[in-house]
Formats: sequence, structure tokens, C-alpha cells
Amino acid sequence: MENIISAEHLRFAYPGLDGAPGVTVFEDLSLQVEAGSFVAVLGTNGCGKSTLAKHFNSILLPSGGKVYVCGMDTADEDRLMAVRRAVGMVFQNPDNQIVANVVEEDVAFGPENLGVASPEIRRRVDQALRQVGMYEYREHAPHLLSGGQKQRIAIAGILAMEPKCIVLDEPTAMLDPRGRKDVIDTVKKLNREKGITIVLITHHMEEAAEAQRVVVLHKGKIAADGTPKEVFRQVELLHSIGLAAPETVELCNELNGRGAGLPLDAISPEECAQALYDWVKA
Repeated sequence: MENIISAEHLRFAYPGLDGAPGVTVFEDLSLQVEAGSFVAVLGTNGCGKSTLAKHFNSILLPSGGKVYVCGMDTADEDRLMAVRRAVGMVFQNPDNQIVANVVEEDVAFGPENLGVASPEIRRRVDQALRQVGMYEYREHAPHLLSGGQKQRIAIAGILAMEPKCIVLDEPTAMLDPRGRKDVIDTVKKLNREKGITIVLITHHMEEAAEAQRVVVLHKGKIAADGTPKEVFRQVELLHSIGLAAPETVELCNELNGRGAGLPLDAISPEECAQALYDWVKA
């Protein structure tokens, strides 16, 4: 399968103020994202997660190396709009992305700015709202919606621009558990049913466990990369860089310290329960 995003020997540093030295985030980072995949990016605060996400949409440009989106160099000014059509961004606070007083007008904002014809905008808005389960709220005021509903409206606004990839930068950080579940269920459905590539930046292990692939960043470098089972069973590595595994894995690891011998790839509650049952029964 072809790559939709490719970072090649990426270097990036935030400039310093008043002649002070800059802050280096990446020195030599290479990462590829396959089209149609669902990738979660994990790491502690300051590891470079959000900085990496902003490179995928040309919000930030490399200090060195290259980032390509659908084969386009993100640093090519002539391709800027094409890159941003291909990769949509959803941020942590949905209020920062909502610009209109009516839901359907907010979702229409993106395609209107792309010069899409009115009948096509109507089709896209209705389709996008249905895809995120918010069609019945199309005439509501966004500020009256819950946090999870607002975030789904923000996702609909990106969908209306018909991107090939959506990058979500900690989209559930400000939401309650119900809102978090709604957003994650929505992006899983878009990936599964529409084939949209998903890059989820998160610090919630249970959210990352829903992805097909997990990339762990630490101090601007890739510390682990693989399926959720491959990554989360590396409990000692995760602990050493300030992260925890999902609660199910942490439980098995704690019991293993007492001689249980449980599998550390029992991530889901069902898998963990079965492993505990087998252990008790043995």
C-alpha cells in the first residue's frame, strides 16, 4: 500500500526569542503513514506530537529534511492548498474551529472557501453531518452543543472538504468519557467505512489501543512503532519514558510481578478477563 504521508530525515527547531538559542524538536525523524491506515501517536508532553502533526498540514515547515503528502512537498508554496485539501486538521478545542452561528453554516465554511459550487456544498454538508451522526442538529447553534458534539461538528467541517487524511491533535483532551467515546467511534467509522486515513495524536492509552498502529515519540525520536499489542506489551519501555500501558496490561504486569505469568498483549477488557479466568482456573 502506498504512503499518504512521508517524513524523511525531518529536522525542526522553534526559533529562540531575542537572540536566544532555538528549541530543537526533531533532529532526524523518518516516518511513513500508509493510505487508509489508522495510526495513533503517543508520547509525554513536549515529545513533539503536536509539532509533528502540524508538519502534516503545512502549518509548520521543516528546518531540514522533507515531508511529503500524497507525493507533494509540504514546503512547496504552490502546493499549499492542495496539501491542506488532502490533510485536514482537527484540534484539541473545538470552539477554536467553529466560526458560524448555525451548525450547517459552520460545516459549509471550508468548501465555500475552496470555491465549491452551492449545490455541491449542500450535498457535502448533509453527507458530512450524516457521517458524524449530527444531521439532526444541522439548524442548531453550535455553542449550545456538548463538547463531544462540537468536536463531531469540527470533524464534519473537515469532511466537507473531502480530505484523504484527517489528523486529530488530542481531540478528546477537553471531553468527558462519553464525548471521548463518541469522537473515537466516529473516526473509527470514517476509517473503516470511508477509507479515510486517520492520524490520532493522543495521551489516552485506551484510545491508542483502538488504532491499527501505534507510534511512541520520546524526545523527538521514535521509541516504539508497531501494532497496539506489540507496543503495549513493552511495559518497561513505556514506564521508562513516563508513559503507562492500558489498565488491562498494567494489571497483568502487576500480577506477573507476583508470579502470574499472564500475557501482556491482553489489551481489551475481554482479552484481559479471559487471561485472568484461564490463570485462576489453571
